Amino acid sequence: MEIWNSWWVLQIMQFLGFFSFWISFAKFRTLFSRAFGYGHKVVKGDCSTWIFVSFNGLVTVGSFIFFLLVLSWAYLYAFPSSQSLIQSHEIPINSSDSLVQSYEIPSNSSDSLVQSYDVILKPNVSMDTCNVFEGSWVRDDSYPLYDASHCPFVERGFNCLANGRKDRDYTKWRWKPKNCEIPRFDARGILEQLRGKRVVFVGDSLSRTQWESMICLLMTGVEDKKSIYEIKGNKITKQIRFLGVRFSTFDVRIDFYRSVFLVRPGSVPRHAPQRVKTTLRLDKIDDISHEWIDSDVLIFNSGHWWTRTKLFDVGWYFQVDNSLKLGMTINSGFNTALLTWASWVESTINTNRTRVFFRTFESSHWSGQNHNSCKVTKRPWKRTNRKERNPISNMINKVVKSMSAPVTVMHVTPMTAYRSDGHVGTWSDQPSVPDCSHWCLPGVPDMWNEILLSYLLPK
Repeated sequence: MEIWNSWWVLQIMQFLGFFSFWISFAKFRTLFSRAFGYGHKVVKGDCSTWIFVSFNGLVTVGSFIFFLLVLSWAYLYAFPSSQSLIQSHEIPINSSDSLVQSYEIPSNSSDSLVQSYDVILKPNVSMDTCNVFEGSWVRDDSYPLYDASHCPFVERGFNCLANGRKDRDYTKWRWKPKNCEIPRFDARGILEQLRGKRVVFVGDSLSRTQWESMICLLMTGVEDKKSIYEIKGNKITKQIRFLGVRFSTFDVRIDFYRSVFLVRPGSVPRHAPQRVKTTLRLDKIDDISHEWIDSDVLIFNSGHWWTRTKLFDVGWYFQVDNSLKLGMTINSGFNTALLTWASWVESTINTNRTRVFFRTFESSHWSGQNHNSCKVTKRPWKRTNRKERNPISNMINKVVKSMSAPVTVMHVTPMTAYRSDGHVGTWSDQPSVPDCSHWCLPGVPDMWNEILLSYLLPK
């Protein structure tokens, strides 16, 4: 049987096919010529004899072609070519390994078929190939992952349950990406992965909230809570510029640096208008940036202080080099500051050692005509209500995309847009001042950390 499956037989069959086509073409060419003659005879009225001759010729050609087709089909049915089958099912060489799994064909399959080949089955998507920020919140009664009252590093203003909040549903939601899974949190396993490492958060009070959340999550994996301490004995306050917590058993440091603009405040230039009280040097990175360098994980955020009320209304204006930019908009100022930050990362951070992240703007849920009304719901919104987009987040994404250094954007804006239930509201240390910007702990920031830590796990 092997001779019938050889290369020579394939060539002979192809030649026969070509030969049959040539004969058929010659016959049809003769018929075509006779057709013109027939048309001429029709004009003269003499066509009966030709019709029978042409009909007999057509039957002869049709029978011959039919015979060759039957012969070819019989051959292909009896001796299929495995090579052509394999070629038609090949997966491109550059296909993603995470999308391809090996599938073994049973051993009793025909010998002419390859025993195993790559086929696309149910995707097993890694964190680098799946958009973990596209998904939905699902209820999960195994949450929360810690009790804030048993975590001394949660500042009182974020412990909503201790401040009188009665409903606990806001603590029972887990983020579920659309096309992949976030690994279940394993505090001790994470601490082993971070052993000997330094994690640094840089940003505003939302960054401090994530820092507090991270410490409380990791504390659940440590039996001796006294082995966890703030390295300078500092208490957590809103204005403090540095906080550092050490997990001594694992030699892990989790640090926070307060830098709400990421760039450096400056003095007022000579001859500046009286309304200018302070400048923001958009072309100079913050003067404490040298303390961020020696880190293994570096997480930035900024955005909530880039508003008119926190800048222009209190006399803060932009400066680039020696030029005061009185007419520069806040968005332009933020973009310029981002470019300064990007240049600093590219020129200063050793990204072979340090994994750099930038978290986008966290959706707030202020309402009312002047955006000064805060109504915390009992359940997440079913829709984002147009809060999934933000110009601050758009600029962060654009600047990071243009960088030569690898930086991971944690695009939390869409996922936080649903969580109108997760804010501090009136359950803070200042209940007379509603808050629809900051988040209760435990709560939404815990999920940011679960995502962050999943990026750090081995592939």
